[in-house]
Amino acid sequence: MKHYIETSDAVLNELKTTKDGLTKSEAEARLEKNGKNKLAEGKKETLIMRFLKQLAEPMTIILIVAALISGILAIVEREFPTDVIIIMAVVLINAVLGVVQESKAEKALEALEKIAAATSKVIRDGHQITIKSEDLVVGDIIVLEAGDAVPADARIIECASLKIEEAALTGESVPVDKKESALEAGANGDVPLGDRKNMVFMGSTVVYGRGKAVITATGMDTEMGKIADALSNAQEGKTPLQMKLSQLSKILTYLVIGICVVVFGINIIRSLVEGNGIEFDTVLDTFMVAISLAVAAIPEGLATVVTIVLSIGVTNMSKRNAIIRKLTAVETLGCTQIICSDKTGTLTQNKMTVVEHFGADEKMLAIGMSLCSDAEFDTDANTAIGEPTECALVNYAEGLKLSKNEQKKIYERIGEVPFDSMRKMMSTVHNNNGSLIQFTKGAPDEILKRCVSVYENGEAVALTEEKRAEILGANKNMADKALRVLAVGFKNHTKEPDEYEAEKLENDLCFIGLVGMIDPVRPEVKPAIDECRSAGIRPIMITGDHKDTAVAIAMQLGIIESADQAITGAELDNISDDDFDAFVEKYSVYARVQPEHKTRIVNAWRKKGKVTAMTGDGVNDAPSIKNADIGVGMGITGTDVTKNVADMILTDDNFATIVSAVGEGRRIYDNIRKSIQFLLASNLSEVLTIFFATLFGFSIFKPVHLLWINLITDCLPALSLGMEKAEGDIMKRKPRDSREGIFAGGLGINVVYQGILVTVITLVSYFIGANVLAEMHHAEAIAAGTYTANGLGTSMAFLTLSMAEIFHSFNMRSLGKSIFKMKKQNIWLWGAAALSLLLTTLVIEIPFLADAFELAHLDLMEYGIAIALALCVIPVVEIVKLITRVIAKKK
Repeated sequence: MKHYIETSDAVLNELKTTKDGLTKSEAEARLEKNGKNKLAEGKKETLIMRFLKQLAEPMTIILIVAALISGILAIVEREFPTDVIIIMAVVLINAVLGVVQESKAEKALEALEKIAAATSKVIRDGHQITIKSEDLVVGDIIVLEAGDAVPADARIIECASLKIEEAALTGESVPVDKKESALEAGANGDVPLGDRKNMVFMGSTVVYGRGKAVITATGMDTEMGKIADALSNAQEGKTPLQMKLSQLSKILTYLVIGICVVVFGINIIRSLVEGNGIEFDTVLDTFMVAISLAVAAIPEGLATVVTIVLSIGVTNMSKRNAIIRKLTAVETLGCTQIICSDKTGTLTQNKMTVVEHFGADEKMLAIGMSLCSDAEFDTDANTAIGEPTECALVNYAEGLKLSKNEQKKIYERIGEVPFDSMRKMMSTVHNNNGSLIQFTKGAPDEILKRCVSVYENGEAVALTEEKRAEILGANKNMADKALRVLAVGFKNHTKEPDEYEAEKLENDLCFIGLVGMIDPVRPEVKPAIDECRSAGIRPIMITGDHKDTAVAIAMQLGIIESADQAITGAELDNISDDDFDAFVEKYSVYARVQPEHKTRIVNAWRKKGKVTAMTGDGVNDAPSIKNADIGVGMGITGTDVTKNVADMILTDDNFATIVSAVGEGRRIYDNIRKSIQFLLASNLSEVLTIFFATLFGFSIFKPVHLLWINLITDCLPALSLGMEKAEGDIMKRKPRDSREGIFAGGLGINVVYQGILVTVITLVSYFIGANVLAEMHHAEAIAAGTYTANGLGTSMAFLTLSMAEIFHSFNMRSLGKSIFKMKKQNIWLWGAAALSLLLTTLVIEIPFLADAFELAHLDLMEYGIAIALALCVIPVVEIVKLITRVIAKKK
């Protein structure tokens, strides 16, 4: 059926539905039969493919090759292939961990997508409800309003000034005016897609007006589905930090490979100088050490650790009402310097209540306000539902025993001119037993401009200058009390208007009165504003409200100290861009603004080099949200359009949630820096230990030792550091510079000295074991050939290096503060330390494992010395931190 050339009634009959919508049971049956209202997704990789991709990493391939060569040698020499088993075990464990981590990150993102899933307003069983868009079925009646994304293809059955943006589908840049009536088919019996004025299509957006439509196609049966056979969700690009780390890993790879070549060359040259020639075993052993060194020293897990920490952080934020849609936002949040916030619902509770009125006839005032609104009174919930301001008006009338449900039966609405932010008003026309009356409500100054009379004692009297001044005075009195003020007027018609256009209807009105409403400040916002101040973040209030109202709320919250710091949209229009750029720092409150003013405000702050966050909910807020460094969409009042361009969505529309997210962003970035410093210092110590051992002419570690250290003492603590709680002063610091590099703040210097420190401690442990304790404790075994000094030295160095890295991870809990002054404990890090100590001890002390790793048994004294040396890393780093703090304090 070509629904667009049929009447709406015929379409409803064809789809076996009514204007009251489907029943719940019928909708469930149709959903079961036809499937979800979703476009087909690209096929996901299987577990086997993911596993193979892990094995296909270049360095992993090199390690596998090394294992194969070692295996061939073991077969030739008829030895048990211990190295092969251990190397391949490490490779497989790493691959499995990689797959598990990847799956966890994917599940976390899928969970967030479910939380942020698109919803639609639908009529079922005669009641309007909100459901996930993917659960819509053919025959559902959907309700469309400005800012909504159209969830499926549908035939319009009712509309008022409805305009749809269809550029994504038809390429038409101008919004299309829609209508309900059937279309006439062309000569070919059809109507081109772009001319189907009574249809709405998946992927388009409502930019004006409202309407209802019956769904005719869902999912892949829609016009959008026909264009795309399969549409995969856009993959999240790498964040700037991840890209920097990838580049860093490449640089380190080349450096380490260079060191490996040098180590390989030194061993070969030494063999030649000593007159041993180049033996196959010598070449193979040197090759294995060089390859293992490369794999152990390159921080391959760095990017993975960062991704996991980001993913965990994003999940934590979602539990605290902030849904991050782009990973880049997590990094940028920590740099935020300016937060531009809407007032209503974000700084306040969005629970408007009428507390004052002005006008000769309160009954007429309440009826006009209630009828000229789209909010409805829900008798079950005993409150109005809809836009908060309009809910306050409907509840106001209900409190006067003038229920809208009863009044709309008396005054049947026959037409309307919807509200828009340019006119700041809306109008409705009603039929009362043949008498036609129009109510127009909106901003008092705008309504008053269009009034010629005042309603007093049941009749219209002339609007004199004295009466105008009295009305304006009442308006100011309410506004001075931080009340939101609306006015309403009326106009009688002898016949129904030919066209419902603002220019023709909204004039020659009779003024009825004013109502003043209060939207209480959220109790948690004032502390959040104070926290902003201490964190070096400047809060900016942007509102469509009257300047007096905005100033009163802003002063109550501590955003401004005087009215001089506030400016109106009209005043802003009279300021050039250059002048505004020069004086933008003067203003913290913007009142009576249009959506385009938001873009100017954002751009002015960004020209100052400030990282700016901007909140928004309306369809016209999308440009400013997109221009901001952090676009914040409202989860409750926000339109689909603004949510789709936002970097972050607040599920509670609360300013305090933004500040909380900034703190979480700072914590995540802090922890990532801690993990980076720890991993780089650890890997540097491994490289330097092997390098200097080679220069001094002895072998300190076998390939399996390096692989073990890399697996156990690197990854676990690094991930544990990512779970570290925020430091106490995290919201008392100034925002970091967004252009700040990875090694800023002395991180590069710290990596170098800490890497050298662990290297020295490890080599000292080796020399004590090989040159002192071996002769003291094992002279007879060494003489008998059952024990070697090098074996003892290697075992002690292995234990020292392993535990030094673990102990050093505790240093990294704070990059500047003493760890002994940290009140909270990181149970994950303690768990990683305990597990590493246990596993490393088992490898040394259990005979068959010690033989496999070619490690010597340690007695209690040797074990104690190795651990004591490892512990030295904590006091040395503590002393350096203290010196750094003293120098910083003097500066």
